[in-house]
Amino acid sequence: MLRICLENVRTKAPLVHNITNYVTVNDVANILLACGASPIMADDKEEVEEITSICGGLNVNIGTLNHNTIPSMLLAGKKANELGHKVVLDPVGAGASTLRTETALKLMNEIKFDVIRGNISEIKTLAYGSGSTKGVDADIADAVTKENLNDVVAFAKAFAKKTKSVIAITGAIDLVSDANTCYVIQNGRQEMGRITGTGCQLSGMMTAYLAANPEHTLEAATAAVCAMGLAGEIGYNNMKDGDGNSTYRNRIIDAISNMTGEQLQSGARCEVL
Repeated sequence: MLRICLENVRTKAPLVHNITNYVTVNDVANILLACGASPIMADDKEEVEEITSICGGLNVNIGTLNHNTIPSMLLAGKKANELGHKVVLDPVGAGASTLRTETALKLMNEIKFDVIRGNISEIKTLAYGSGSTKGVDADIADAVTKENLNDVVAFAKAFAKKTKSVIAITGAIDLVSDANTCYVIQNGRQEMGRITGTGCQLSGMMTAYLAANPEHTLEAATAAVCAMGLAGEIGYNNMKDGDGNSTYRNRIIDAISNMTGEQLQSGARCEVL
């Protein structure tokens, strides 16, 4: 199924509307092009409904939240729901400020999200209404480990049941879960955490995977997470002496661009719990 999900993105080339943060908008656009999709970025309330109408998916990212874009997120999300388009929420920094936390909760209350993707601290904040983060990064105390894995899987399934959304928790160990099934993914490199935007890129790419595989939301989200992690491994293995963060970012995008369905299927380290 992972292979099919990737190949469907390349065959269908979905157009993805991104209301995303200004720090990583270029990287999100590039990774969408690399995976075979087409990006469009629009965040003015005068056009977001129209733009969403011509797209197959909507990626909502609150990383550089402001009062001008909050109404746009709500308008676009409701239009996407009305049209039956796939919608992803990336609650960047939820728990870091009252505005971020309250906005993420408001979005969840008024928009049906197919997938909610964030780090463990962000997802816990949404589940419990409050929490702590290290800026836009997960609190070390919340980290998913082999020792607490079963507890976090149970948490993810319970939150998925409550929200009726697939919950994707990304970190050293990634979880993608609906109410009944949780995929545990162990692809990736810790060095990916030193690059701004790998999570934002994943949310954009995940939206493309959902739009190209509308009947298989859980599997499509899982495929996107596996692809990003595998790209991190491939990109790191292709690093040369003198290469650093900037080169690594580009090598990850290159790995996504060159990735085949067979490569994803064979390279994914994924189990079901």
